[in-house]
Order: sequence, then structure tokens, then C-alpha cells
Amino acid sequence: MNGQAIQLKQTDATVAKDQIRTALEVIHDVRSSNKLRQEASEYLEKVKLDDEAPHHGYIIAADQSQPAVIRHFGLSLLDYAVRHRWNQYTVEQNTLLRDWELDLARNLTEQDPSYIRNKIASIWVDIAKRSWALDWMNMDECLVGLWKGPLAPKELVLAILETLSEDVWGHEDPVAGLRSTELSKACLDIFTPMTVLLSLYPSRERNINVRYGEEGWLSRMGDLLEWCISQEGDDEARQACAVKIMITLRSAIGWAIPQSLSTTRITSRLCQALQSSSLPIQLAAVDTMHVVYNRTKLSKDDFKALIVPMFTHDTVELLQKIYDWSCVDATDIDEEKYLLLKKLSELVFNIGGLLREHPALIPIDNGFNTFLRLLINIAKNKSLQVSICALHTWVKILGSETLVSSLPVTSFVGELLEVCSQRVIKYEALPEDSPDPSVVFLNEDIDTVPERHLFLGNYMRFCKMITERIVQQSPADALYHILGSAEQVISHLYDGEPAFSMHSYSKTSVPFLKMDAQCSILEAGLKGSVRWLTARTDENGVHEQEVMLQNLKVWCERILGLNFEDPSVKERVIQLAVGFATGPLRKDARFAFKIFDYILDTKYPDDPNCPSYSEAVKDLQGLCIHELQRLAMKFSDYLITIFDEVERKVSQVSQAVARDDNVRARYYSVLFIITHRAASVDPQPRQERLETFLQPLVAQWQDSKLTQSLSSFSMFCELLGCGGIQQYVAQRALHRIPDWSATPLDEEGKALQLQMQHALERLPLRATKAFLSVSVEKLEPNSTAHQMAGRLWEKMMPMILPNLLAMIKQAHAFHDAANWKDLPPEMSGIVHRMLTDRFWQIGISVGSRDEFYAKVGDTKNTVEGLASSIRATVRAVRETGYKLLCYMGLLGEHFYSYKELPQPLSAALFTDAHALSTHQMAILVETIRPVIENCPVASRSHFLPRILAGLFEQLDRKASDEWDKIEQRTRNSEGRVSLDEEMRDESVLRQLTYTSVMLVVGLLDPNKPNPPDPKLANGAAPNSFPHIEHGNIRSFILATPQILKPLILFCTHAIRMRDTRSCSLITRVLGSLVPEFETEGEIDTEVREFLSTEVLKACIISLHDSYFVDLQKDLSQLIASIIIIYAPRTETPKQILLSLPSIPAEQVDQAIQQLYKAHQNTRQQRAIVLDLLESLRGVSISEQGRITKPDRRKVRSAIEESYMTVDMQGDGQIKQESPDLGGVADMFGRP
Repeated sequence: MNGQAIQLKQTDATVAKDQIRTALEVIHDVRSSNKLRQEASEYLEKVKLDDEAPHHGYIIAADQSQPAVIRHFGLSLLDYAVRHRWNQYTVEQNTLLRDWELDLARNLTEQDPSYIRNKIASIWVDIAKRSWALDWMNMDECLVGLWKGPLAPKELVLAILETLSEDVWGHEDPVAGLRSTELSKACLDIFTPMTVLLSLYPSRERNINVRYGEEGWLSRMGDLLEWCISQEGDDEARQACAVKIMITLRSAIGWAIPQSLSTTRITSRLCQALQSSSLPIQLAAVDTMHVVYNRTKLSKDDFKALIVPMFTHDTVELLQKIYDWSCVDATDIDEEKYLLLKKLSELVFNIGGLLREHPALIPIDNGFNTFLRLLINIAKNKSLQVSICALHTWVKILGSETLVSSLPVTSFVGELLEVCSQRVIKYEALPEDSPDPSVVFLNEDIDTVPERHLFLGNYMRFCKMITERIVQQSPADALYHILGSAEQVISHLYDGEPAFSMHSYSKTSVPFLKMDAQCSILEAGLKGSVRWLTARTDENGVHEQEVMLQNLKVWCERILGLNFEDPSVKERVIQLAVGFATGPLRKDARFAFKIFDYILDTKYPDDPNCPSYSEAVKDLQGLCIHELQRLAMKFSDYLITIFDEVERKVSQVSQAVARDDNVRARYYSVLFIITHRAASVDPQPRQERLETFLQPLVAQWQDSKLTQSLSSFSMFCELLGCGGIQQYVAQRALHRIPDWSATPLDEEGKALQLQMQHALERLPLRATKAFLSVSVEKLEPNSTAHQMAGRLWEKMMPMILPNLLAMIKQAHAFHDAANWKDLPPEMSGIVHRMLTDRFWQIGISVGSRDEFYAKVGDTKNTVEGLASSIRATVRAVRETGYKLLCYMGLLGEHFYSYKELPQPLSAALFTDAHALSTHQMAILVETIRPVIENCPVASRSHFLPRILAGLFEQLDRKASDEWDKIEQRTRNSEGRVSLDEEMRDESVLRQLTYTSVMLVVGLLDPNKPNPPDPKLANGAAPNSFPHIEHGNIRSFILATPQILKPLILFCTHAIRMRDTRSCSLITRVLGSLVPEFETEGEIDTEVREFLSTEVLKACIISLHDSYFVDLQKDLSQLIASIIIIYAPRTETPKQILLSLPSIPAEQVDQAIQQLYKAHQNTRQQRAIVLDLLESLRGVSISEQGRITKPDRRKVRSAIEESYMTVDMQGDGQIKQESPDLGGVADMFGRP
């Protein structure tokens, strides 16, 4: 384009217009061949690059006789010129472009389709971001001129204002970011009424004036909204305009000056819109009000003006009226009305959430009572997604002492407790086709089972929190209500249900679900009563306390006197009873012993012919031991006084009911706890007695046969009862059987299963875990009991650790197919198939946990059942070994002080870790993390380097390899892997990546405190021990190259791993490291160069990848930090940028200088980087126009998402193919 372009010959423009039209017709004609369509597309691309393209575009777009699709292409030519060539034009040429845009805007008609209007608006905003308040000072005047016209130009103005507001304030727009200060100030100027600006900023600078008129756009839009609604009727154009106004308001309300909202009566006008008979207007009004009442930290004056009016009687009555009208029947759901209902409940949640800011300003009158009544009504709604917002609001209200003491909430307590007791039932256990309205709504709202589980977990949590807080505030009345309701339900569990039968046993029977719900509410109530008892310090309430405690005791004893045939119901009764004993009745040791005795007397007949029932009986036995341990920890001083009696009964029960030595060891651990925790007995006799419990275990660990069995892989297999597995698999050619779960297991296979079970029971792992866990759990570090446990196990660990580490190492080696030497080469793949865990996990598994375990149980006598037994055996060895190390770590220096430990420990954990599956690796990281974090400061230098170096080397290897496999599978997809399996593998890999990244985040947290130091526990000053370094673990890692190098290498590769949540975290972690290495030093220089090359490259490659489009903010910030901090010290960042294609050296130099100037403006920094790398930046598929706009009824709000967060696809995007990045990977090597 040249300065005389507008005077081109008309014939040239006509020819260009005709050729463009012909090319577009070819592209859109279904009869066109691919070759013709491709040639037409290439021609149109060339047209964009022509110097006269903007003029051709203007001529075409301005010609009203042309079809809209032709005119839209003309607009795209203008758009391309503005976006990509603006900086190449002279001031006169840019002014010419702007004049063409103004001419097109002024000539827009009612008949023009919306996409023409939107394109004109988009070009307008693109010009504004580059020149408004710089050399285009009358833009606001131009907008006001358009505003004076009919509805079509008004809607164009609204589109311009919305887009401008979003780009300047809402989006991370790189062009707007370059001028963020000027543009944001200019937006405030033109949106805000002049009266508000003068009252708030009387001395404001006026020499640069970009506004036109006194009103401001908030006022103009408010006036037009009021007119549209008052004149609404059946005029669809006015209804559409009203909706568009509110959409535009929504983009600005979040940043507008609060006083301007009250001055322009925005909230009252929105309430007026809410009364409209048009559902789209009502929805738009609720959405806009949601933004208003999502603002926090308002001043008192703004709170009075914006928030207090929402609690007046008339306003709340309006909300109640809309709520009543929008309620829908579960059997006939009107989707639009139901959407309004859900949005209204969120609006009420936002309004209620603001109560805590200035509760004293809220008038406690009839209006506020009406608001509380509205909250109760919403909480009662059959739709749990509607109800949860009200419950969450009640949690906030009841959690504020100021609100509870000043607000009239007591009159609603009974109804609230009733709602909570009815809604804590496990809805996920009900069949999907249940006629229960709540289940119907739940299926309508939440498609996937994992998300349903998370949502229901949050819902139940709110019900329990409300119950707990109500009881804490008024225990007598609340407990009377809860206990009465529970007793009524428990007394009629089987009303309308068939009598209990072992043969038809189900863990999700209606009687059990009723019992579970009541126990959940009772347990929440008990927590509340404990809080009340703890807070009471006055003597006047002693009698009240005694009466309450006596009533609780009597009620509990009455329940214990009932007979329950269902072992699952009995479990809940026992848990509840222990909750009474360890909660409000914790000072009554005799009552606790009654519960203790009651549990020991609990016996249920086992029936192997009823497998579900039999499994429940085993679960009950495990629960009984756990609850006995809880009581023993809490009441050890009392139980030690009757120890002989307790020991006799525990011994009798263990001999009578225990299935094997491991279960008996768990029973004896109860006696161990009593002896260990009883402070009233002298330490020396206790220590000697405790050693007698452990000596048989230590003897097992020191058995020479065990040591021999761990000396080779084949002997380890014999130790686990797996010695004949390879031969069995090969003889039966299991690799040729496609469905193992449909193939019955023969007698030899069943014998192998039994052999593995007995072999596992003979190992000392579980018994050691039973005693070691109770030695450290729920103990304060450096307490007397903790110190005794340390001294006790310090003698034992050297005798346990050698074989324990050998066992873990062999368990890892078990997963390496190279060790299965008796299998023929063609069967090596069967090892992976056989050892890949089946597991249930929220976010991955389909169906409930109970359904999963039922399915596993059904395949017990199949080939899949044999594989499951092999996995379970090795998993038990592996994960029990991890837990033992975690428990040992809780012993502090008694464990970490062994100088010889790090090398064999690292070898055991990481030598063969690459053979583990992704899921198993994630478990290793998660369970070994406490061992790292609990390392005392004094032991770091000798313990952590080997451990952390080995861990991050394996994590980097495993995660990188698995992501490469995913990428390869995506590129070469040939249908060999099912979609479900592919999604599962990817989800599990995301979990490993996130778990690993969270470990890095924890280790490099600058505010992470050190673990307790026993040397400082007695008040000694830190400088009394000069050999101990007292910096946190971050400073230790940064000063230890052996750890730092593999850690940073993992972080660098994590930038390219396709999990947005993990990538976002790792960019921030690396960003925090950049300033640490700006000084001179050997480590600093090496790390600085690595960050300036490899990390910078990884960021640029990810920035190019459309998968990471939502992370461009984080990536560009890290790039900016590296350049700003390191470019003055090394040429490396600049050289990396210069090696990129299509970026001139002068542009790189200019960007670096701009970054130096913007060192305190992070948004501007990001904008500079994104502008520099614009030609390489990835584009989202929505920008590419490859996806349609989603159905707004199916788009979840932020509040809905907060109640169900699940990692199905880390960033929630539609799964898409990976782009071809081959060229990008090579672009750094160019001279």
C-alpha cells in the first residue's frame, strides 16, 4: 500500500474484486476439485501479501451489492494489514486504514449479518490497541457518533467496547499488553462518569483527554438497557440489544470503579432486567450480576451502595420469585429454566459470601430474614448442584463468629440439620436409573462417574461442616435433634426392606446407606461438641456439660445394646462408638474400656460360600483391630492399670479369630501400644517389655534362609511362591489368550495362587509394619514416647534394613522382563501385561470403587485372577517396604544418622525403577516423599544427594520415555490401542508428572520449614551446633550440584510434557530459580548457561505448540525473566533468539531494550516476548475456527468447576493431534 493507493484506477480494483470473488466461489463450491480449491486458496493468500491488499479489501467490504462472504474476505484483508503490517506503514498510511475502518463502521446496516459487524468491531479494536490515546485521540467521539444512530451501529459500538475491555483488562493480549498502562487508563476514562472521576481524582491530569461527553459508557449503556427493557414487548431486536448490553457490561464491571456502578444504577437496572419475561434477558442479567457480586474488598461506602440493597425485603422477594418460577421437575427438565435456576443459586452464593466483609453494615430486619429463608429453600432443592451453593453459603455464615452472634440464624437450625441428615446419603451407591429426583438431576448435570464422586464428596463435606458448626454453637438443642432423628432411623432400618441374608449381602444395601448417613451426621455432631467443650472455660456451664455428656453416654450404650446382623452396619456402629469415646467422652476411661471390650467381643460367622459377606467379615475384623489401636493410644494410662486382664482377652481373641500370624501381630500391637504410650510406668521396664514384642520379628529378618532367598532373582521368586510361574505361563501359552478374565484357571493355577498367599503370610513385612506404624503414628516429634520408639528401633533397624532393601530391590527387578529368563523371547511382552496393575482411582476409573472390587472378585478363579495374585504379592512386598521406610523416617536421626544407608537405599529404590509401570512409579514418588522431607538438617549432606539424584534421574527417564510413547502413539495411531486404554494411560502419566512436579515444588519452596531438630528441642540455641546448617532444603539443593543438575534437567523436560497443570507449576518454579544464579561462581555460571539455552529453547518450543496455548502467559514470563536477568551477563539468550527464523537482529535488540525498561511491569514483559515471537506462537484451535461454540447449557461456571476438579484431560481441552514440530526443533541450530 502506498500513499496514493486510494486513487488507484477503478478498473484495477474491479479486476481484483472479480478475481477474489471467483476464487472464493471455487473454494465454497462443493463441485470444485481439490486441486482447483487449493489453487484458489493459494491465490487468496498471495492477495493478502500484495501492497494494494488493504485497498482491495476496503473496496470489496464497502460494496453492499457483494455477497456477505465476499465482503467478509475484504475485511480480512484489512484485518491482516492491521495485525501484521501496521508497524511497516507510515503515519499517513495508518491514518488511511483508520479512515477506511470508520467509513465501514458508519455504513453498517441492519441487514448486515452479525459476522460482518463483529469483524468490523475486531478491526476497530486492533487499530485502537495500536494508536488510541497515542495519535488517535477522538475515538470516543467516533463511538458516541455511532451510538446516536439506530440499533445496528449501537450493537457495533457494544461489540467494540466489549472486545476492547476484554483485550485490555481480561485477556493476556500481547498487543494491548505493550501499552497496558495507557490503554487501561483510557478505558477507565471513557467508561466512568465524569462526576465520579472528579470526586475521586480532583487533581487528575487533563492535558490528554480521550473521552467525549460527561456521561461515560457505563451510563450510556445503563440508559439504553433501561429503555430496551421498558419497551421490550415482543421486539426481538430490543431483547437482543438488551442481552448485548449486559454482555458488554459484564466485560467491564469486573474492573470498573465501584462508585461508578452505583452512580449509574447498574445493579437496580439489572434487577429490573431480571424481572423481564424474556428468559435470555434473565440469564444475561444473572450472569452480569454474578460479576458484580464476585468483587471483594469493597470499601464501606461501596458496600453500602452495592451490597446492602441486595438484602432489602423487595430485592430478596424478587430473587425468591425468580427462584420459585425457575424450579423444574426432575421428570420434565426445561433446560433453559434449569440453567437460570443454577445461575441464580450461584448468584445468591456470591451475595451471601460478601456478608463476611462488613457484617455490621447489614440491617438485621425482615429483609435479611427473608434472605436466610431463600438460602434454606435453595438448600432444600432436589438438584444437588443447585443446593450445594446454598450449603456452601451456610458453611461460611456459620464459620464466622461475628455473623453467628449477630444474625438471626438460630430459627433455621432445625431445617438445616434436617437437610444435612437427608443429604449425606451416598448417592453414588444408588443405581443410575433410580427415580430419586436428586439422582436424576445428578445424571443430567454431571456426565462422568469420577466427577460425580468428587462433587458428592464436596457436598457431603459441606453437610458435615454445617452440622459440626451448628452443634458447636448450640450443642444441647442440636444434639437432641440429631440423636432423636438417628435413633428413629436406626430403629427402623429394615422397614420396607427384605430381612438381612448372607446370600444376598450387599455393601450398598438401603439399610446400610441409611445407617451410614446417620453415623456421618452423628460423627460431625460429635466433632462440634468437642469444639464446644474445648472452648468452654466458665464454671457456670459445668452442669450443662455433665447433662450433655451423660445423655451422649446413655444414647451410645443403648445403640450398643442393639443387634446388627450386617457386618458393614456393625462397622459403622463401632466407628461411631469409638468416636463417642475419643470425642466428647474422652475423659471417661471406664466408658472407653466398655467400647474396647465391646469390640473384642464382636464376632461374626464366616461363610466362604457367600464371598461378598465373607469379605465384609474380614473387613470388619480389620476395622476392629484399627479401632482397638485408636483406643489403646488414647487410653493407654488407664488400660495399663488393668493390663493383665486386657492382655489375657486380647490373646484369647487373637488365637480364636486371627487367620494368620500377621493378623495376630496386629492384635498384639494393641498391647504394644498400651505398654509404649503409658506414661505412668517407668521407662526402663517399658523399654524391656517392648523389646520382647520385637525380638521374634528381628529373628525372622535375620534368618539366613531369608538372606539367601534374596540373593538372586530366581530364589526371590521361590520366596514369593512364584517359582513355577514362568513355566506355567509358557506351557499354557497365555500370550495367545486374548481375554484372560474369560478363561477359567486350572487346578495347578489355583495351587500357585494359594502358594503365593501362604508365602506372603510367612514374610515378616506386615507384622513389622504393624509394630513400626504404632510406634510412630500420632506422636509429637521429640516427645517421651517418640524418643523411646527411636531408641527401641535404633537397635533393630540395622538388623532389618539389609534384607528389607534387598527385598525392595528384587520386587522392582520383578517387573523387568529381562529377568524372566525362562520365558521364550516371543513371550517377553506378557510380563508387562501380567504386571500392569488394575486399580480404582477417581478421575481414571469408570464405575464405583465397590463395582471395581466386585469385578476383581469375579475374576479370582480365572487366568486374570492368577495375574492379579502375582501383582498383589509383588505389590505387597514393594509398597509395604516403602511404608516401612516412611515409618523409619519418622524416627528422625535414629534412622538418618546411619552413614552407610544412602548408597544401598538409593540402589534398592532406583536401580530397577525404570521397569515399574507409570502408576507404580507415581506410588514410589508419593510414598518416598516423606522420607526425603523428614530428613533432619544435620543429615542432609550425607543422606539426600544420592537419594535425590537417583530419584530425579529415574523420574526424568521414566516420564520423558512415557510421554515420547504417547506422542509416538498419537502420530502413528493405527487403532491398536483402545480409546479407553489410551485415555487411562495418559491420565496415569499426568498423575506421575504432577506428583513429580509437586515434589519439586515442595523441595524448592523458599518458605518450607525444616523438620524438628532434636538438638534444638530442649531450647538450645542454633549456634550451639556449628556443624549443623540451618538453611532450608531449597538453599541446600541449590548449593549441591549433585542434586541440582538432575533436578533442573527434569524441570526442563517437564516444560514439554503435555500436562498444562504441571507445566504451569514448573515454569513458575524455574522462574523462581532464575534470580538465584545471576552472580558469578562456578555453579552459577554453569546453571545460568543451561537456563539460557536448554530452558529457553524448551519454552520457545512449547510456546510454538498450540497444546500449550493457555500457558503462553507463564512461558513468556519465564522467557522474559531469563532475558532480563541474564542478558546483561551473557550473550547466550540473545544468540538463542537470533537463531530463530524470521526474526531480524534489530527486532531482537529492540525487544531486549524494551524488556530492560519494563523490568517492573510483568504484563508488559510478557507482551514484549509474545510480540517478538508472534510468528512462532501457537494458536488455539478455537482461534483457528476449527471448533464450534459450545452449548452454553453444558458449559460449567467457575463455581461448578470448583466442586468437581478432575484430571481427565489436564487442561480440559478436546484431545487433538500433536502438531508437527520437526522444523521448530531444528531452528536453534541455524547460523
